[in-house]
Amino acid sequence: GSEMCIRDRVSTIEIKKELQNIINGENKSKPLTDDELTKKINGKGYPIARRTVAKYREMIGAPVARLRKKL
Repeated sequence: GSEMCIRDRVSTIEIKKELQNIINGENKSKPLTDDELTKKINGKGYPIARRTVAKYREMIGAPVARLRKKL
């Protein structure tokens, strides 16, 4: 039913926020790969796949790890 969509939307927003927090807090000289981001997100109780993490990462405008690297 429609109530599920709402819950999914909320969790999408939550996961994106969580992802943003993780990326903001990462070590910029050693940014997290999508695999590592997935492990962290899963560890926070969001059981989502790596490709979903990659999709959300792109949605929040965060490039892949090697492009987030700062010297």
